[in-house]
Amino acid sequence: MPIPNRKLAVMPFDTLAEPLEDHGRAAALMEKFVIEGGHPLSGTIVPAGNKNAALPALAACLLTEEEVVLRNIPRIRDVEAMIELLTGLGVRVEWRDDNVVSLCAQDVDPSAMDPDAANRIRASFLLAGPLLARFRTADMPPPGGDVIGRRRLDPHLDAFRALGADVQFDRWFHIAARGGLRPCDFFMDEPSVMGTENALMAAALTPGATVIHNAASEPHVQDLARLLLQMGARVEGIGSNVLIIHGRDQLGGADYRIGPDYIEIGSFVALAAVTGGELRVRDTIPEDLRMTRLVFERLGCRMEFEGNDVVVAAGQHLRVRDDEGDAISKIEDGPWPAFPADLTSIALALATQSEGMVLVFEKMFENRLFFVDKLVYMGARILLCDPHRAVVSGPSRLHGERMESPDIRAGMAMLIAALCAEGQSEIGNIRQIDRGYERIDERLQQLGAHIERVPPEPLPV
Repeated sequence: MPIPNRKLAVMPFDTLAEPLEDHGRAAALMEKFVIEGGHPLSGTIVPAGNKNAALPALAACLLTEEEVVLRNIPRIRDVEAMIELLTGLGVRVEWRDDNVVSLCAQDVDPSAMDPDAANRIRASFLLAGPLLARFRTADMPPPGGDVIGRRRLDPHLDAFRALGADVQFDRWFHIAARGGLRPCDFFMDEPSVMGTENALMAAALTPGATVIHNAASEPHVQDLARLLLQMGARVEGIGSNVLIIHGRDQLGGADYRIGPDYIEIGSFVALAAVTGGELRVRDTIPEDLRMTRLVFERLGCRMEFEGNDVVVAAGQHLRVRDDEGDAISKIEDGPWPAFPADLTSIALALATQSEGMVLVFEKMFENRLFFVDKLVYMGARILLCDPHRAVVSGPSRLHGERMESPDIRAGMAMLIAALCAEGQSEIGNIRQIDRGYERIDERLQQLGAHIERVPPEPLPV
């Protein structure tokens, strides 16, 4: 039985913030999606702003007393949590439009960090760099975030030490540079995205030239560097793995627009491909999608570009392209510009509907693939070889199941599977999906998806 569409509505920020209360958080955890599969997703959609660019951009407001206006900010739970952290520190926040936020960090108390709010998102640690550079001290609780494996903070701390800070740990991280930070030339032991972003922000407010070798170069790192340019720092090497930051002793305000979320774009492309619909994704940055296009085409999904639009043709026959000599094809992630780790779960779900066999090699997070049992219950033929490797043999005829979302990207992978499966599926713990995808149910309904957000049922007395 088709699920009726809900009226499209943009939730005010106060509504988004409500589940952060204790009773609301419990309710949010019990919300679920009910999905009737087998309906093609067709139409036109505009991607939201890049989640991973929005979070460091929000943190960067702490570098100046002047107003910072950020545009195309997605209204998602991770943004909500970051803004709660900033307001707790004393930042004045005003939503000027649905996706435009103004921040002013003129009166900030760096010691007012809320550990409960910090524990909800990994990006809470991005506040360390700006606080350290501006106030010479940052006391940070351990961050939260997806449980997808060990996620080292050492690249952040090594960058702070290279800039002249002292780091102590006693349940909290106590980072201090009593004499101020100093410019330096250092090599990161891994191209950590958030580590690079923290180093970028700290160096931008440190007079002199700081050189970061083996830096991350993802589109969201580039977004942050361009924001810092607007604020008065000079950054050379944007898009490369060597960044030279000419910092200043004072930074100004900015008015900056965040780029589109290339992870969300990849998710929508996969949704259209597995359901057989024709989809146009508007206003993308084609350069950010080169590796996504190569990998998806290896799974038989054709993406065409018309200007800045991505077009997915209807009724594609998905077939895995074997490597030369009929060898089994392999999909593997890595630091930019390699295939993004956040799209690994999405590619795996797409592979379940592609004819042939493919090895999915997740190199970066040892728990990322631990959701595949959910797809196996739905009928997918997947062999989990070890924490990093899974062999997928398709196409599989999937059937509806009840599932729980363990993290943002696994939740989207299960959503992709549910929308192409026969029958009805239920996905619980959807606040994980809400952390990274803005109003995903309402936007998918506009494309023809039969999906409903079901509120929690009252518990029996």
